[in-house]
Amino acid sequence: MSWLMFLVATALILLSVWIVVPAPAIWAVALSIAGSELSPLFLVASVITGIVAWRLGGRMHIATMVLAAIATVLFAVPIVRYPREAPLSLWRVIAGLEKADVHEQRVFNLGVASAPSLSIDVYYPRQGDGHPVLVQIYGGAWQRGASGDNAAFARYFASRGYAVFAIDYRHAPDARWPAQIEDVRASLAWIRAHAADYHADATRLAIIGRSAGAQLAMIAGFEDPGVSAVIDYYGPVNLTRAWHEPPRPDPIGSRPVLEAYLGGTPDRIPEPYKAASPIEHITARVPPTLLIYGSRDHIVQAKYGRDLHAHLIAAGASSQLVEIPWADHAFDFIPGGLSGQVSLWYTEQFLLKTLRR
Repeated sequence: MSWLMFLVATALILLSVWIVVPAPAIWAVALSIAGSELSPLFLVASVITGIVAWRLGGRMHIATMVLAAIATVLFAVPIVRYPREAPLSLWRVIAGLEKADVHEQRVFNLGVASAPSLSIDVYYPRQGDGHPVLVQIYGGAWQRGASGDNAAFARYFASRGYAVFAIDYRHAPDARWPAQIEDVRASLAWIRAHAADYHADATRLAIIGRSAGAQLAMIAGFEDPGVSAVIDYYGPVNLTRAWHEPPRPDPIGSRPVLEAYLGGTPDRIPEPYKAASPIEHITARVPPTLLIYGSRDHIVQAKYGRDLHAHLIAAGASSQLVEIPWADHAFDFIPGGLSGQVSLWYTEQFLLKTLRR
């Protein structure tokens, strides 16, 4: 039994270390997300492991207790740094976001001749009319993902009175920029034409995107005067700079991803890199923007969010930056985790200010 406790403590320490060590590969990013976002659960497991090892004694109990104590300290880091203003539900950490009873419908044939298979997943309340619109764009390095991603998030907001339209776009490398932003524009046109069919009010419309989807959300939102608000979850900001200054470590291989999306290097084709960079689309007329980044993100570093925030403020636009100190990229893959709850709270408050009448 003492050996079993030692193995458990070893597994916990190997998981907890990614809370403080930068993830060098995608598998480590997954461990970083799990360890940070579910840290209250793993902290309890570490404490129990240490207590059981102390009670059992045996040859390995001291080593087990030491490992369990270190893991406990590391798992406590996100909890200690949790912002006071954002409510924390331990039940959400265990069970995820609450189940929501809303209408759900997938729509095809959006009238885009070049991409007839594009879909929109619509989530909207069962009662009421004139719901504000939230357009959701998934991430995936512009190469993968689907409109059905982040469904728990969409259902959550639909249960709170929003009509959520989760849209699709063509993927690189088969389709390169600007195909993706053209698909987003086409989806926005379809949503405006059909919003009333889902008891929605497209004159109050916000766009939220994650990672690659946030890059598309920002460009679409910054250029479209009919967009009321933009929400950026860890989105690329300056693609030229991202190619020239890849993160260290670089879990996804940033340069090949950008080249697959844009068709080459910024030295060879500078214009697509500039056109696809949200920071190049800033004016004083862009809608209120919420930026949410993780300080430990080594796929899209938080410095880009800070830079975008500074440029928005300098241009006279309205911008709010939330930097989550323990969060890695795609932290809301676990929507009920610590970072998921923080980002959800800030998103709700932001939408109440920008969309509600």
